[in-house]
Amino acid sequence: MIKIRVDVDYAYPSRNKSLICTALKIRPKKDYLKNSEIIAKMVNETQQEVMAYWFFTPLTLPDQKMMYLMDPKRHEIALHIAVDPHKELEVLETLTSRKLRYYTIHGTERLLGRIIWGRKLGQARVAIPEDFPLQNFWDFPTLSLDRVCYNKSTEETFKIALENVAENKVLHVHPDWLFKRGKINHRGSYYEVLRELLEVDCELEALTLRKRGFVKIGRYSEYFEYIKELDLSERFFDKLKDRNVDIFTFVERSWCNHSAFAPSDKWLKTEDNIALLQVNSFDEWWEKVGKKTRNMVRKAEKGGVRVDVVEPSDELAGGIWRIYNETSIRQERAFPHYGRSFESVKDMVFNTENCTVIGAYIEDELAGFIQLVYGDNLVVITQILSLQKHWDKAVNNVMLAKAVEVCAKNNHKWLMYGRMGKGSSHPSLDKFKENNAFVRYPLNRYYVTLSKKGEIAVKLGLHQQFKDRLPESVKPKAIPVYNFISRTRIKLKHRAVY
Repeated sequence: MIKIRVDVDYAYPSRNKSLICTALKIRPKKDYLKNSEIIAKMVNETQQEVMAYWFFTPLTLPDQKMMYLMDPKRHEIALHIAVDPHKELEVLETLTSRKLRYYTIHGTERLLGRIIWGRKLGQARVAIPEDFPLQNFWDFPTLSLDRVCYNKSTEETFKIALENVAENKVLHVHPDWLFKRGKINHRGSYYEVLRELLEVDCELEALTLRKRGFVKIGRYSEYFEYIKELDLSERFFDKLKDRNVDIFTFVERSWCNHSAFAPSDKWLKTEDNIALLQVNSFDEWWEKVGKKTRNMVRKAEKGGVRVDVVEPSDELAGGIWRIYNETSIRQERAFPHYGRSFESVKDMVFNTENCTVIGAYIEDELAGFIQLVYGDNLVVITQILSLQKHWDKAVNNVMLAKAVEVCAKNNHKWLMYGRMGKGSSHPSLDKFKENNAFVRYPLNRYYVTLSKKGEIAVKLGLHQQFKDRLPESVKPKAIPVYNFISRTRIKLKHRAVY
């Protein structure tokens, strides 16, 4: 069983708001116990065997909405003592109509905390009377999960948490650090670890949140929105609202011919596109690409370039790392992967799911690679990179030919390679796609407003990236300017470092 101890020290996701409300002894309704509600919903949704122990203070008492979420089969209410043990016990038992068994003590090591909570200046913790009827929950072996998250990665913390659960230890968390990181008290965001432990919120796994102006925009990361059918239910949108998402955007996967898709009239529809290749057979593609592209592939093969599907290994990670760090500038602009550590590249190589890597070798050196990610009725080229010193050997051409061969062999009908034409900011890359038989496939992008702020932002045009708001006639002049700024910025950054 997964046992979770939740110390509800503060009532609001905002630490500053919580401190002010605690000091003034007030309780605004907006966002009250919001993170606690999210945790309770996760506990309720999981198929795992779990028990959550909720420790409330006099200033974080559960309201009606929170009580509704706390079914006694999975949630036990307990006391987090702030100042007066007996009085606080009576209040909490009366409010909840539940008999309490456990207590913990709210510690206030800092002087400001003692003032806010109304303690004596020399009193870091409340003394517990000998006749107090509850058992101290610290009697049970406990792992402070949010503290572990401060110094460890999600993967490392997840492994540590599993080991402690196997040893029947309690996982200890605070709701205010569910999504945030606290530098002063050394606590880290533990949402991803908890999500994996409970095996819930799978539809939010690849969700990314970006602040644009005064709104928070949610969308699925990189290629995910193209390869998966999305759950667009009210329950899904409610989860986005819980995370303060103002606008959610996604694309319609129309090439799959899913006629069941019925967009709401309230969603804003805009034009988008992808570079798409329909793969029926390798021979058909070979005839379609034209003489120039076929000659480039033959040139690579005659020049000693060997291509094949490559299994994950330290050697592959090392080769990709060398490609990433060969140059800080590619296609006349700053290269985002430059400077990545070997460990992060290794993590990508071993942990990317539903993925195939095609490597191009010259003698024993990895000269280039393509990463293919498989989804529902689509394969996406997420990366295609080669060493600049070998660009004269048509490495990218022969790797792309191999990618088509792999798709055809495994009956994958559609191959995608980013955007193309309108909306793209790489004219030379568009030409490469065109030469390899990719076509610009138009599709619809939708924006769903989830708050009043989101509605205002859409009216102001803040929902789209700046490059998408530029007229197509302006882009040819704007791209060189953007590239110059990008190159200059990374040069100044490296000068500052070295």
